[in-house]
Amino acid sequence: MKLLSHIPLAFVLASAATSFSEDRVVTGRSVVATELGIVAASQPLAARAGVQVLERGGNAIDAAIAANATIGLMEPTGNGIGGDLFAIVYLAETNQVVGLNSSGWAPAGLTVEHLATQGIEAMPRRGIHAVTVPGVVAGWDALARKHGSLPLSEVLAPAIHYAENGFPVSEVISRGWGRSEEMLASHPNSKKTYLPKGRPPKAGEIFKNPDLGASLRLVAEHGRDGYYKGKTADAILAISNENDGTMVATDLTEFEPEWVTPIETSYRGWSVYEIGPNTQGIAALMMLNLMERYPLGEYGRHSADALHVMVEAKKLAYADMLHYVGDSRFSRIPVPEMLDKGHAAERAKRIDADTARCEVSPSEFRSVTDAPGGDTIYLSVIDRHGNIVSLIQSNYSGFGSGLVPPDAGFMLHNRGALFTMEPDSPNTLEPRKRPLHTIIPAFMSKGEERIGFGIMGGWNQSQAHAQFVSNIVDYGMNIQEALESGRFTKGSFDGCDVNMEELIPEQARAELEARGHEIKVIPPRTGTFGYGQAVMSNGDGVHFGASEPRHDGAAIPEAPQVFKK
Repeated sequence: MKLLSHIPLAFVLASAATSFSEDRVVTGRSVVATELGIVAASQPLAARAGVQVLERGGNAIDAAIAANATIGLMEPTGNGIGGDLFAIVYLAETNQVVGLNSSGWAPAGLTVEHLATQGIEAMPRRGIHAVTVPGVVAGWDALARKHGSLPLSEVLAPAIHYAENGFPVSEVISRGWGRSEEMLASHPNSKKTYLPKGRPPKAGEIFKNPDLGASLRLVAEHGRDGYYKGKTADAILAISNENDGTMVATDLTEFEPEWVTPIETSYRGWSVYEIGPNTQGIAALMMLNLMERYPLGEYGRHSADALHVMVEAKKLAYADMLHYVGDSRFSRIPVPEMLDKGHAAERAKRIDADTARCEVSPSEFRSVTDAPGGDTIYLSVIDRHGNIVSLIQSNYSGFGSGLVPPDAGFMLHNRGALFTMEPDSPNTLEPRKRPLHTIIPAFMSKGEERIGFGIMGGWNQSQAHAQFVSNIVDYGMNIQEALESGRFTKGSFDGCDVNMEELIPEQARAELEARGHEIKVIPPRTGTFGYGQAVMSNGDGVHFGASEPRHDGAAIPEAPQVFKK
């Protein structure tokens, strides 16, 4: 393995996430700091809903559910109670990191053979056969029961208020809404719910969703049974039957989320955690294991050498992830072998310092690799006690399946589109199986520092996570800088194409093109590179929050009780 030339690091910050210097990265926002709690989300009103719950005495888990329920109303392009949910929870009192996999399974009647009888040869991108059981409400219920401190009736109150009384639609969300107008107009249920004036709402226009408010009230009163049984369940089955779907009542009532131990690796002294298979999170950790073989800090931030290593590491890590990852309840996923440092050392030998590799093996699951995806929300919360929730929730594609259950106020996701119909794959469609998932929350720690972070956006996520970690560890950025720094993303799984944000210097891009990378330059602050949030504790009682300016979001701190009641 040829070593890359060393480029002196332009700056060094004393603390990985909190110190500043005259050479700090120029950002659009400063990091938020407080001794109390913070909620960071891609819609400020949703973040404020979580903060309201903190100020009412709730903990980070309560606040995360409140923010998620509210953003499901406010950013229906990317999430809602028709989708799935994953979370990593850090419990400060016990110094424990736990994970929740609340991704739903395929209906018992949905099989490769059933689709073949209808002339379907590849998993549909939209429609009822792309719908798996939504996991988000079961996830809320599990989180609240095990770690919450307030009843769901209080936690969901802000979302119910906004659904019934309305809120002004924010700018980035409005643009995304507009891109789905044709699909939303194609069915009377989605048209009624999301095109109330016959068109998508404009930025600043008030939007109400009383049907969703009614659905949330059932959850507030009955927990998970308010969704998987009764009126809402009947509505889901009705839209399935209308479209010749296979979902039945027991597919809903028998679904349970899974508490899991997050997978982890070390990166230059930091512990980094992801949710394991059936998610792509292992690819982020594999990238970091490969990147650790090189002195990226010495190469320099946004240098051609550092970027070359990271892009090539992405290709290698994703090739393995696509080949091996599926639902671990159906097949053995070789997680220890994939995360082995010795494996990374051998795999890193395939990185040529001078030339981009355009073909990386293994590279399978062709029906999966062409799926763009990317409509998701990520939020993170820290409370005054230092508990952290890193939560991600998604419809998968913009507005999901295109199917709204009658009078329910939400879109069913299309996560089943990520199955393959090819035989003998870990991700082949089977009854009650969970598909390979793109969405991943993350967490990292070193000493007394704890960071809950995530960056959404389809297959962008693992590579964006690895870049965020590198920004913190290799380049000494604080969490706001690490989010705002220019990124690359490669949405394909072969070839030498790669998208790079214009924030990456032109000279570095030119050097990379000389090595064979086929670069498409994307203007700053678009959705191409995903949207992220982060919260942090430094161990001294001070908490930090960050939300990047590529979206509408904000990191909002909790206020102290200074007024008498």
